[in-house]
Amino acid sequence: MSLAIVYTRASLGLHAPLVTVEVHLGKGLPRFSIVGLPETAVKESRERVRSALLNSGFEFPARRTTINLAPADLPKEGCRFDLPIALGILAASEQIPKEVLANYEFAGELALTGELRPIKASLPFALATHEAKRAFMLPRGCADEAGLIEGVALYPANHILEVSAHLSGEQLLPTYTPAPHTTVKTTAELDLKDVYGQHHAKRALTIAAAGGHSLLMAGPPGTGKTMLASRLPSILPVMSQAESLESAAIASISHHGIDYARWRKRPFRAPHHTASAIALVGGGSTPRPGEISLAHHGVLFLDELPEFQRRVLEVLREPLESGHITISRAAQQVQFPAQFQLIAAMNPCPCGYYGDPRGQCRCTTEQVQRYQNRLSGPLLDRIDMHVTVPALPPGSFQKTGQDETPSCTLRKQVEQARAQQHQRSQTINAHLSGETLTRTCQLAPGDRTFLDDAMQKLGLSARVYHRVLKVARTIADLDNRDAIHTAHLEEGLMFNASFAHHRAQTGDGKQRQGKKGVY
Repeated sequence: MSLAIVYTRASLGLHAPLVTVEVHLGKGLPRFSIVGLPETAVKESRERVRSALLNSGFEFPARRTTINLAPADLPKEGCRFDLPIALGILAASEQIPKEVLANYEFAGELALTGELRPIKASLPFALATHEAKRAFMLPRGCADEAGLIEGVALYPANHILEVSAHLSGEQLLPTYTPAPHTTVKTTAELDLKDVYGQHHAKRALTIAAAGGHSLLMAGPPGTGKTMLASRLPSILPVMSQAESLESAAIASISHHGIDYARWRKRPFRAPHHTASAIALVGGGSTPRPGEISLAHHGVLFLDELPEFQRRVLEVLREPLESGHITISRAAQQVQFPAQFQLIAAMNPCPCGYYGDPRGQCRCTTEQVQRYQNRLSGPLLDRIDMHVTVPALPPGSFQKTGQDETPSCTLRKQVEQARAQQHQRSQTINAHLSGETLTRTCQLAPGDRTFLDDAMQKLGLSARVYHRVLKVARTIADLDNRDAIHTAHLEEGLMFNASFAHHRAQTGDGKQRQGKKGVY
């Protein structure tokens, strides 16, 4: 029977569902047809496959050729199906053996000469192939990416002739040995010691790094907000192997690809304030990850926060809570992870100099209120920490960085605090919830009364109540304390109370004093 079956996989978000390529050579006039919900690039593979086989010295069967990509209800896109279709035709026409095909999965784009070109999303493909206990035959340009999966059997090739020779047993391809990516250069290009002064902001940044907390920095222009945020990765611990693979898988299915020079370094994404909602959360007819997913296990920095469109900022509310984003389209629904650390910066008013002694603010009260009201209360409630970054006093720039704490010292404190958190609850404090939060953040009766009174006077929400507990727990970890004490609660409250006090100074707080409204 002129029928051959070849295994490959489609791309559906971070998943790679199995696709069975069934090739049948029947009687009748020569015809080449592909069924099974193929998109345009897949339909065009018949021209690439025909030319590649002929130019490689194979015989293209002059028969009725039917290609079925099963399951039929799964959309097939991209050029990854070229190689399995070509091998199916060769097997059905008995130019290569059929029996060995069941042990492999194949993917690759074919040039007209028969050469193999790289494909996207080979990392999720390799992971699924490894779980299915099959070997993966792929273009050599994808080998480094697929080789990140430990233990996967890879056979990279440059040409379809190499693949056919391997399957025929004429000349076996060597198993790919991946290059090690375990060593990480921890020396930071940007160091916090370059930022003079701003010790309160640096303390807030250290606490945010230790617990994975979100942070909003407010202050006039030129006070170092962007410098502080850009140096946050220098005090963050490196990613674990599992976290690195998750981050690499997201980069694999995006248009950016994997940067092997930054292996195990946490991503730092800083989109411009003109970015759209789709650019931030992802989307498209074939859903791709957005900035919040590309920042998974890393930092998402939003500079000039009020300059973003309000509807763009509101899409951050659900991912900040859930740690993932679900994109629904008519044909499919895809879920991307989005467990990022949000760091934001903003000016206090449109001109930027409200309350700054260096210059006179040119904004009216209405302009200040309208500018600050661009940020909704529900979004601000989801930001763990708020800190004011004031202008530096005269003479600060004459100092040297010798008196400033370097990033390497702060990183050791952060790593020690995170080690305690993972030993205690297997997660960082920012992700505590439910019973784990209650057990981890227990308070003495006096401290609980103190916190309840403070929250009532400030008028903060129940969500902020739990966020203050998490921040206080992180401060206690930095102090190497087993329990949360009053000093930790006071410092945790300060990062919210200072925000409310700053809002009250705008004049808006006179009408809504004690209410957690908008900034």
